[in-house]
Amino acid sequence: QVQLVESGGGLVQAGGSLRLSCVVSGIIRSIDDMGWYRQAPGKQRELVATISGGITNYGDFVKGRFTISRDKNTVHLQMNSLKPEDTAVYYCNALVRSLGLINSWGKGTLVTVSS
Repeated sequence: QVQLVESGGGLVQAGGSLRLSCVVSGIIRSIDDMGWYRQAPGKQRELVATISGGITNYGDFVKGRFTISRDKNTVHLQMNSLKPEDTAVYYCNALVRSLGLINSWGKGTLVTVSS
């Protein structure tokens, strides 16, 4: 019913920037919340940033380096001052009102930050 497709991951040097995007498609009546999570090898998935009704929330480790934004069915994550510890698979998440209420995830995009 709903698909999330991420883009924008890749390899970047420490101190560099990347911009992730995620497009939600399918049967969509509305999208409540959107966000980004990440999972590094051997670690649990953690919250990066969420946006709901214009209100944003960030993981403690972000410390002003990342900015989440939304444009209709697309959510972006601008990541600046990247560190090697930011290396992870980044997943898009959206709470979508489709035929029912669906908590949907993308397949992830890999971000690698070299030192």
